[in-house]
Amino acid sequence: MSQNEDHLLDVAPGQPHSNIVSETWAYVIGLGLALLLTGISFWVASTGALWGPGVAVGLVVLAIAQMGVHLVFFLHITSGPDNTNNVLALAFGVLIVFLVMIGTIWIMSHMNHNVMPGPEMTNLQMQH
Repeated sequence: MSQNEDHLLDVAPGQPHSNIVSETWAYVIGLGLALLLTGISFWVASTGALWGPGVAVGLVVLAIAQMGVHLVFFLHITSGPDNTNNVLALAFGVLIVFLVMIGTIWIMSHMNHNVMPGPEMTNLQMQH
């Protein structure tokens, strides 16, 4: 590769690219990392190589890494000053998802408590 071509491919992940080759390589690298992390996740879940309680921790770490790959390579989220709106939109989306999840759990727990029959209803016996 010439020095001119090398410069075209030397762009940080998430930054705008100057040509289609550079952008395509960024997407291919992101796809490769995402597939690798997915494969490792399936391997961790299906093998006994990790200590039993450590499997959940390993999967959480791999999931966070997977989210990072998607944010940087596909959603182009970076820490640059021109990405403030993207980061704020992402934070708002995370807040909404968090509120929906917590609200759903809260409603379901209250429904479980309020709808469950009392002990007098669970021990009904036929009287002759």
